[in-house]
Amino acid sequence: MSFIQTGKIDLRSDNPIETSGGNTSTFTRVTFPTPFPAGANVVVLPLTQTFNGPETPGIRVHDVTNTGFLIRLNEVYAGATKSDGKHITETIGWLAATV
Repeated sequence: MSFIQTGKIDLRSDNPIETSGGNTSTFTRVTFPTPFPAGANVVVLPLTQTFNGPETPGIRVHDVTNTGFLIRLNEVYAGATKSDGKHITETIGWLAATV
């Protein structure tokens, strides 16, 4: 049996882009309204719901557990255009489900 939860969060980034793996000091913790069953494999699918700045917001997710996850705006950092990591507030919708 699968379980699904959804939510949204307003995020902004006042910090430089994170380029070091594992540095989550600038991430925000999201706690699920109801914890998933212990031992469940949970996936989180985030999606930007707004278009408030000219730069493309990149969304980073880390440390997904049965009780929540960490999330951060990290602007897209690729190609000829390099981002500074700072971004105006955007609404991020998320869907979490067991697999």
